[in-house]
Amino acid sequence: MAPISLKRCAVLASLCAATALAPLSAHSQQQVMQDGIKVRPLSGTRIFAGGENFNEKSKLQYAELVREAKEKNALVPDSDPQVKRLRAIAQRIIPYAARWNDAASSWQWQINLLNSDEVNAFCMPGGQIAFYSGILNKLNLTDDEVAVVMGHEISHALREHAQAQAGKGNLAAVGAKLAGAGLSAWLGVDPNLTSTATNMAAKGVMLKFSRDDEREADLIGMDLAARAGFDPRAGVVLWQKMAAVSKGAPPEFLSTHPSGSDRISQMNSHMAQVLPLYARSKGVSVDALPPYRSNAIAAR
Repeated sequence: MAPISLKRCAVLASLCAATALAPLSAHSQQQVMQDGIKVRPLSGTRIFAGGENFNEKSKLQYAELVREAKEKNALVPDSDPQVKRLRAIAQRIIPYAARWNDAASSWQWQINLLNSDEVNAFCMPGGQIAFYSGILNKLNLTDDEVAVVMGHEISHALREHAQAQAGKGNLAAVGAKLAGAGLSAWLGVDPNLTSTATNMAAKGVMLKFSRDDEREADLIGMDLAARAGFDPRAGVVLWQKMAAVSKGAPPEFLSTHPSGSDRISQMNSHMAQVLPLYARSKGVSVDALPPYRSNAIAAR
């Protein structure tokens, strides 16, 4: 048999991996029409995450993180104005969470601030939120921008992205192994070669899923913020600020996060869906809304 090129192997492996996961993509595109951002079913791959105690394990991890932060004097006290600010914003957003996941109405929400220069925030499955002081200070966030960040992180938990990613990872690993074995037998080449190619293909598919999760969280975050009375236009300014402080980020195709320009473009393309929600919360028309005003990034 004529030698098979590595490039051809990679192409065939990509097709195999994509075919194995094609039902997941088709399922994820089902949508239900509603006002604001469209609500679609939660990913069916959540059931492959490997257990029903995902939220409980997350609570334990969050509790351990808070405990360690407290021991290291990195947990900002409840009396701090920034902590009170974060919790006040969360109290306005959380009532709208059940729209995206019925289970959220029974979550035991927590909001804490960690003293760190890192520009980051997260929400664990089950509603445990943490902000790093770096994202507040370095970006000099307005309340609207904090709300968009918080809405984004909450959206990951509401849409059970962590569970879905775990399930997709398990399925992709199985699919890659089967595809590698099949290619090896069909092409008559070294199994290690086909295994490497199919693993690379599966990893590429997983990166795409992760970027899709980020895009979904961006939109739902704006929706949550707007319903709670925060200006969704803050999302565009937020990512402009992010771009200013994250020079040297990896190319989009190698990242689990979309590029800043991609996110801004998507937000602008959906602004007509979320801006009316914000205007409605203020009791005015969209045309009566004043221009959005932000704070300048803190000097470095």
